[in-house]
Amino acid sequence: MRTIRWIAAVVAVFAAVTAATAADKAKRLLLVTHSGGFIHDSVGLAEDILKEEGPKHGYEVTCWRFTGDPDMKVKGKKDGKDVEMTALEKYSADFRARTGKEVGKENCGRINAESLKKFDVVLFFTTGTGAAGKRGDIGPLTADELKDLTEWVKAGGAFAGTHCASDTMYGTTYGELIGAYFKTHPPGQHNVKLKIEDGKHPAAVGFTDGQEYKDEIYIFTDEVYNRNRLHIIISCEKGSFKEAETTPKAKREDGDYAISWCREEGKGKVFYTALGHDKRVWKDEKFQQHLFGGLSWVTNQAKGDATPTGKGK
Repeated sequence: MRTIRWIAAVVAVFAAVTAATAADKAKRLLLVTHSGGFIHDSVGLAEDILKEEGPKHGYEVTCWRFTGDPDMKVKGKKDGKDVEMTALEKYSADFRARTGKEVGKENCGRINAESLKKFDVVLFFTTGTGAAGKRGDIGPLTADELKDLTEWVKAGGAFAGTHCASDTMYGTTYGELIGAYFKTHPPGQHNVKLKIEDGKHPAAVGFTDGQEYKDEIYIFTDEVYNRNRLHIIISCEKGSFKEAETTPKAKREDGDYAISWCREEGKGKVFYTALGHDKRVWKDEKFQQHLFGGLSWVTNQAKGDATPTGKGK
């Protein structure tokens, strides 16, 4: 009997140590969905997916829905009347209307040198310009916070963005960090054929060359986007993005419609995917494999090339 109890005790201790070790190894991921511009209705689902699937991939997930000053006084509407309210009250009402989720103080956080020490990887799914921008409304970062984020990445931090993470902080150095600025997209959802430019990259997992995929596909400005700076992982197969080719403001003369890329920033890494607009996409296992593959690369859990694609020609 004593032997059985001893074995049971040893097993319990081993299980506790294993659990603690697993917890220590978990990467701390911060998802930021603060949207100073258009709030995608899929950001709420993105939270749910990452919280459900993240632990399976070794991530401890924290979600910040608001990264501005929650107590700042702003003008808003209540019962059809113009009233003064806090920025958090106004944002919560807008966020709830789009996602069905509330935004309370527990969903808030400020991105700065001190708070970034608590995370291994930051993932943006956000819009808005920020302090020095040219479009939209209030963005996720002030100029000082953008500086802190950039320095954190250069020192070895991991930064990633999905879909509208390229549609923010115009007129700042943010575009150079994420790799491009959003220019436009043709109306509606777009059926394209995927061109896997680096099939060995972990972010290519889940997709196959020539596979048809439907989502809202972005076109990027020439202001920052450059294959000599970015390692392109996935793009649209030539001639498959018909909506762009027939939309004058969207068409690129070079026919270069990139979807996903990565780059190195100092000692740190950056990964971006333009996919993620639609709720259906977030539920898709192929997209999830793509996203977590990119996250595994920026957090140095999987190897992959980051040589700028243009320089490899």
